[in-house]
Amino acid sequence: MSKSSIATFGAGCFWCTEACFDELNGVIKVVPGFSGGQKMLPSYEEVCNGNTGHAEVARISFDKDVISFQELLRVFWFIHDPTQLNRQGHDIGSHYRSVIFYHDKEQENDAIMIKNELSIQGVWESPIVTEITSFDSFYPAENYHKDYLKLNPENMYCQAVVRPKVDKFKTAFSNILKGKD
Repeated sequence: MSKSSIATFGAGCFWCTEACFDELNGVIKVVPGFSGGQKMLPSYEEVCNGNTGHAEVARISFDKDVISFQELLRVFWFIHDPTQLNRQGHDIGSHYRSVIFYHDKEQENDAIMIKNELSIQGVWESPIVTEITSFDSFYPAENYHKDYLKLNPENMYCQAVVRPKVDKFKTAFSNILKGKD
């Protein structure tokens, strides 16, 4: 019997985050959505307007017997720039912030430990600004956001931003992708 668990990460645009994590062996399901805000059942437009306090996130269901939360964290740190406050590249706003919503004390400890390791190693020239905060609620994004890259490969944003990020991720984590077990 597998040990299913949940991770919730905000790493900029949830189209990129979903597309990367969905490729990992041990990941059961990835759902784009919103966490960390005040409004119940926010829409994408409301979140993008910056008035709800939510971040775009990926809610990741994973099998702890196949992939650990620490491995997911290493992917999280790789796929975005955790030194950019309230933005990722040209995507600007608090809804694009770097954030880990931990679901238990072990996830909190792992997130803090790896963040500290990366800071000590000086992986980035600027300080890490990633929030590490307790999970409160999750609201799934509208259906058209799910599997966005797969369903919209010709979209200009997907070609310019999502696809290059996913390709870089696949090269770096080729040993733990689905189909490699």
